[in-house]
Formats: sequence, C-alpha cells, structure tokens
Amino acid sequence: MSPERAEVLTHRPRLRPEVQLSPPLLRGPATVHLIRDPADGSAFEVGPKEYFLISRLDGERSLEEIGGEYASAFGRRLGEANWRQLLGLLGAKRLLAGAPPREVPATPPTPPLSGSLYRGSLRLVADADATTGRLHRALRPLLRRRVLLPLLLLCLAMETVLAAALGTLVRDTWWLFHQPVALLGVFTLLWLSTGGHELAHGIAARHHGGTVSEIGLRWRLPAAIMYCRVDDYRFLGGRRRQLAVGAAGAFTNLLFLLPFALWWAALEPGDPTRRVLSGLLLLGSVQALVNLLPLPPLDGYTMLSHVLGVSNYAPESGRYLRLRLRDREAAAGYPRRARVLYTAYGIGSSVLVCLIAAAVLAAVLVLLAP
Repeated sequence: MSPERAEVLTHRPRLRPEVQLSPPLLRGPATVHLIRDPADGSAFEVGPKEYFLISRLDGERSLEEIGGEYASAFGRRLGEANWRQLLGLLGAKRLLAGAPPREVPATPPTPPLSGSLYRGSLRLVADADATTGRLHRALRPLLRRRVLLPLLLLCLAMETVLAAALGTLVRDTWWLFHQPVALLGVFTLLWLSTGGHELAHGIAARHHGGTVSEIGLRWRLPAAIMYCRVDDYRFLGGRRRQLAVGAAGAFTNLLFLLPFALWWAALEPGDPTRRVLSGLLLLGSVQALVNLLPLPPLDGYTMLSHVLGVSNYAPESGRYLRLRLRDREAAAGYPRRARVLYTAYGIGSSVLVCLIAAAVLAAVLVLLAP
C-alpha cells in the first residue's frame, strides 16, 4: 500500500449532523436512498452501495474500517480512486462536516401571491414552520396515545352509526341540495374542515420531527383549498411516523364532525336542523374517507407508498405495465418485488376506479328515481 493511499484510509470524515438520509425506496427496477440537505432543500438519489458508505461517515470510523465492512457486505474492496470520487461528490455538495456553507444565489423571496385570478396560490403565513410550531406546542398535551386512541374509537363508532342510517342521510342530503342557504353553510363548514385537515398534517409533522415549509391557499376557480407543504416527510425516521402524518388530515376531518354527530343524534327525525346536519355528516364523512383511498394525489396513496417503501408508485407502475406490453423480456429485468407491486397496483387501482364510478352512477340513479 502506498503512503498516500494509507494516509487517505486513515481519514475519519463525518457528514454534517443535519443531513437527512431516507430509508430504501423502490423506484422503477432500482432501490434508491434520498440524501437531503435541509439548509437549501436540495436532494439527490444514491444506490444501496453508496448509501452503505455514506451512512457510515460518522467521524469515528476510518475509511479503512468502513472499507472492511463494505468488503464483507459486497465482496469487493474500494480503491483510493473510489473514495476520492465519493468524498469529492459529498464535498462538492457541502455535505461533510467542516465544509464552508453552501453559497445559495441571492433570489428574490417568493411572492405571497402568485398566478392569475383564475388559477394561482397565496401564502397565508410568512413562516409556516414557526406557525405550526406554536400550534404544536399548544396542542401537544392532546397528541398522546391515551387521548388519541379514545378519540379514534369515537370516530369509528360515529361512522358505524352513520353507515347504519345511510338511507336517511342520502335522502336528507338530497333535500339539502334544494336549500341554497343551508347548503352554503354546510359547504363553508366543510371548507373550514379542509383547512383543519391541512394544518393537522403540519402539526403532526412537527410532532414527529418534520419541518413545514409553506402554508397557503391554492385556487382554481371556482374551487379554493388550503395546502401545507412538508418537504422532509420521507426522512422522519420510521414508517409509523410517516403514516401518522399522512393520516392526520382525515382523522381531523372526522374529529370535526363529532360534535355535529352528537347534535344530530339528539334531534327528532324530520327536524329541518337534523336534515341539514345529515348532509353535513354524509358529505364530511365522504370527504374524510375518500382521502384515504390509495389513488394519487390523496393521502391514502401517500400512506400506501410509505408502507411499501415505493417512490412514484403510480407513475412507475404505469411505466412497468406499458413496458411489459411492449417488451416482456425487458420487463422481466425488474426484480420480483417490483414486478409484484407494480402489477398489483395497476390492477387494484383500475378495479377501485371502476367501483367508484359504479357507486357514483348507482347513487345518481337512486336519487333521480321517483
């Protein structure tokens, strides 16, 4: 071993503590990991071998020690050129401890209002992370299992009762659609529930160590909805946390309905207020439960991707199925897990869309019947 190579292998480089590494993600035929610099939000993908090395740059193990672990895992030792290439990449991206801060070109701040009158977005707060941080501190005593679990059971019980009264709810909702003032009130409440849905994602992200980058209003006339961006949800350290962030919105929608459900249950059948509440409960339940469907861009799709550890699930599934129709030999090059997951999603999502279309058509026919 040359003296220069021996000197290189004695180095003990360390990633900056704030650099984020994702768990393995299936993307097409490959398994990748994401590496993100929170300082500027930049991220890039690496393969399992590169991740094996990068994740061990802790400042305690030397390159020689890491190289020995790599050789045991992959049956090949790295040469000096390999190390120089890897460390050069990390150094160029300013990801190693001791590197000077990345020079981000000065750019004008994102305007709070962008787009046109017909379609655009509006930032509602200047510092979304600070805003959700204050909300999280205020609500933190409630974000405990002994509080959330009983609330979840109450929501499930509410949905069970509403499902048993589905016929009445549908009839009352049809009546509600012929009452413009009451209907406007119901849709206003549902819009507020949507705002709570988005804020819940941000609060859950903060609770599990995430960062909220933006809270705003996005519109495409005649509709306008709130949104909450969490850029580092893939780096929260565990699928349970990712699922909690994904499910927080729909859970909040159901919590929003609980007091109205109690009010509804206390009124006599045929009471006009009860009929308005029936419409609110039915439409609100649909709003919450539809969000759990595994179809993009719904929360259920994001949660399914987290559970399975797949990136760009729907696009990659479509790409694989199209490739399989054109070139079965090329499609056979995908690993078995990828072939199973992409085929299952292609079939399952198609069946689900057909079932939804059939349910909507049946509901329309029932409502239009004498």
